Amino acid sequence: MTQYSDYFGPEGLLVRGTVIVVPGRGETRATYARFGKRLAADAYRVRVIDAPDLHTEALPALAARITTAAEDTTAEDGVAGPLVLVGADSGAAAVAALLGQETGTRPDAAILAGLPGRTPAVTATATATAGTWDEELDVRTSCPAHRGLLTQDTEVRRGSLDDAVPEAVLTAAYDSAASDSAAAVPVLLLVGDSDPLADHEALAHTAKSLARARLSVVHGAHHDVLNDLQHRSVAAEVVTFLETLRNELRPLITVRSSAW
Repeated sequence: MTQYSDYFGPEGLLVRGTVIVVPGRGETRATYARFGKRLAADAYRVRVIDAPDLHTEALPALAARITTAAEDTTAEDGVAGPLVLVGADSGAAAVAALLGQETGTRPDAAILAGLPGRTPAVTATATATAGTWDEELDVRTSCPAHRGLLTQDTEVRRGSLDDAVPEAVLTAAYDSAASDSAAAVPVLLLVGDSDPLADHEALAHTAKSLARARLSVVHGAHHDVLNDLQHRSVAAEVVTFLETLRNELRPLITVRSSAW
């Protein structure tokens, strides 16, 4: 069985960068097939690794796994840069925590999607996943296609959102903003404004604490912000970030005049 899911850009085009995706609680590599294909269509090399179990896999071991995944994307010329880590849910917490540590391959940027809060914003909704599968889906997404994918994937672990992310990982994730190594890495934070598992105030504080961070709030989106109903606009925001990163964080487009 392969260790990764790979998505390649159109044949003949220069690879514009390498994206390593770290899934979250209960998710599989197939969860990010749509996302991977969309970025690959814009000539980014995308590789999705298996979701970490942060209760059994230490951060240094995950860092080593990410390093191996990045190095294996190409055989001769090295990793096609920039190298960007994308973490979702607990994967976002792990990536954020690793940014503050001197371990593993240093990415050129990171995207943190649906970073869980230490204390969920809406306790009643956040704990509703202990009920039915439909209630868990309501916390995750309103996208019919994504709900169907999660339901049909027998490897998706239902009820996983009730598993607490280790406090040490969450503390390291939010404290990494104060570290010099994390401050040097451009970060795009993505959160749905209807995400009951996010601490929106803490995210805003973290974004302001980092030297090179952007916090993008997706209106109407839930916890699975990369795969919710607004996934096309979210993918566009991700590609815009990747292209800006290639341009030394200088926006390629600015709006001079607009009626909307």
